[in-house]
Parts: sequence; structure tokens; C-alpha cells
Amino acid sequence: MELINYLRTLKHSRYFGEGTRSSSDGQRFGVQGSSLLSAFYPRYFGYYDRVVTVYTHVSQFGVINTQVISCAEREALYVLNGLLEHDTDLEIEEHFTDTHGFTEQLFGLCHLLGFSFMPRIKNFKRQELYHPGDGQKHGPIDSLFTGKVDLDLIAQQWDSLVRIAASLKNRIVSAHVVAKRLINLGTTNPLAKALTQLGRLVKTTYLLRYLDDETIRRVVELMLNRGEGRQNLAQHVFFANQGKFRTGDYFEIMNKANCLSLLSNAIIVWNTLQMGEILEAAEREKKTFTAEALAHVQPLHFKHVIVNGTYDFSSQVVPIA
Repeated sequence: MELINYLRTLKHSRYFGEGTRSSSDGQRFGVQGSSLLSAFYPRYFGYYDRVVTVYTHVSQFGVINTQVISCAEREALYVLNGLLEHDTDLEIEEHFTDTHGFTEQLFGLCHLLGFSFMPRIKNFKRQELYHPGDGQKHGPIDSLFTGKVDLDLIAQQWDSLVRIAASLKNRIVSAHVVAKRLINLGTTNPLAKALTQLGRLVKTTYLLRYLDDETIRRVVELMLNRGEGRQNLAQHVFFANQGKFRTGDYFEIMNKANCLSLLSNAIIVWNTLQMGEILEAAEREKKTFTAEALAHVQPLHFKHVIVNGTYDFSSQVVPIA
């Protein structure tokens, strides 16, 4: 995490954002050894290769948290882990995911924890909108609402919801454990049902903002594109063993995944340093660039990175000092 904290101190990094936004997404890698986490993923790997998901949280292009999970599990269960356990100096306020990273309960938990959850949801038109059920009329958009939120249930379970949020905030329990437990409780448990009701209310507000504000749609797309760009860098760096984990041991896989994140962060820091030197040289020549233009110059380039090193086979002997 020292690299992420150092990245914030670089002058050019301010064009990447203030460090209050993050995104998360999963990247699949093959596993050749036997592993309880691995599963088949026919969509991209065929019907014979087993894979795992390396789920990363990215802010200012750098990886702030890395998790190895089964590709058979929903990524939304692990979103809060990265937000609460990244151990950097960043203060995340807004988080972005794709469809696999969202559930209605996650909307509720993020709201309780003070995060603005902003996913890009597939099949947007199929999403149901819910009104508070307070009898108020909302004019032309009344026809969009298909359900009603049970505000009384939320009020009854509010103290329990706050206790869950406090436990997660203080890291008393892992977020994915709580998320799984609440899902398994189903719709009959009052607490789980209340969280779903709260999530539906928050989700409805977000979807209406997303529908109305083009700026929000652009920001969501931008943040997710940054995460996907970082995945291309990781794929380039992970060239050994044909980009596969040769062992099925969880701790070995986690070690390699963390090293991959560390290496990609180092490349991003180096690129940012070089970009800063180029800008300083341009300023000395009285050349200026707008902040908007500089924000589009990303430190994710990797074609100049020789991943397998360079070797000198000349006969000249270099004396050892």
C-alpha cells in the first residue's frame, strides 16, 4: 500500500482524481492444480479448464485491495471487503461496479457505511423502482414505480442494521461473511428483509439519478474503464506459466495475486513519474495543457515494459566492487 500512498504525493496524480472514487471488478485466471476455489468457466475458458477470479479494487488506477475468490460466486459479496480493508490513506466515498457487483442488500449496506454505491446495471429497463409508500404523488414518474418500500419494517430493524454497519466498520467480522449470511436468511427474516427494503429505496434513488444525469453515466463508465485498463496491464505482466496459476494452494495463489498487484502498481507509479518529468519539461518551454486534457492521459501503458528482462551475453567481464 506504500506505492498507493506515494502515488498520491506525485504532482501529476492529481489529474487522476482526488482518491475518493474506486471501482472493483474480477479477472479470471486459469488454475492447473487442484483447488477448492477453482471452477469451470465455459464462457471464456472452455469446458475443461478450471479458473479462479482475482477480484481487485482500483483507485487512481492503482490496486488498493486484492482478493482471490471462486468464479462461481457473485462478486457483490466481496465489494465491501475491499472498501473496508484496503489499508491505504485513501478515503473512498464513491464506488463503482458492473452488474455482477451489485445486489439490493449491498445498496443498503453501502448507504449505512457512508459509501455512494454506483453500479452499471445490465438490462436497466428490467429494474423495478420502489416508492416510499407515504402516499405522496410524484407527477409524471408515478407510472415508473412498481413496488412499495416497507418503511415501518426498516424503522423496526434500524438498531440492528446500525449494529451490523458498526461491526463491519470496526472489522469485527468480514463483510463477505455478513453478506452471505444475510442472503441465506432469505426473505422471511425481518433483518434481512429490512436491509433489502432499505437497499431498494437507495437503489431507486440512484437509478433515477442515473437516468436523469448524463454526468453520472459518464463517471460510471470512466471508472469501470479504468479498472478494465488495469486488467490489461495485469494480463501483460502475468506472462509466466502462460498466465496461469500452477498451484491450487490458496495461500500460494493469494501470494502471486498480491505480487501481480504490487508489480502493476509499481509500473503505474513509474509511468506517472515519467509523465510528470515530461510535463515539467514542457512547462520550461512555455507549453501548457489543460487539466481536462491531462486527465485523459492514463498511466496504464505497458508496451515499453519488457516483462522478461534484458540480458547481456557479451564477453566483457565487469569487475565486482
